[in-house]
Amino acid sequence: MMEISWIHLVILILAAFRFTRLIMYDEITSFIRAPFLTITTDYDDNMEITHNIEIKGSGLRYWIGTLLTCHWCVGIWSSIIIVALYYYLPSSFPLLLIFAIAGAAALIASYLDK
Repeated sequence: MMEISWIHLVILILAAFRFTRLIMYDEITSFIRAPFLTITTDYDDNMEITHNIEIKGSGLRYWIGTLLTCHWCVGIWSSIIIVALYYYLPSSFPLLLIFAIAGAAALIASYLDK
């Protein structure tokens, strides 16, 4: 197995974090979730937004929908994709770096929004 530097490990961690969020939550990837999930938005008693998720279908469709609602599940698959890109397609490193920077920016924004 290849040795990995600590900075590359941090980049991979942040890239996997951002890629997971991209698949699960971002509007730009809603077409991936649409065949498997129906997501409606409501407001609770405190006028805070709540998202209601309904998994569509049965069998394989339902199973994929279940996976898409599990942050840990999507995180594992996202990590596999990120690591595979890193090891088997070294030219993808700039893309991984972009995901890592976006992931770090998201973490900083979340921290500052508290």
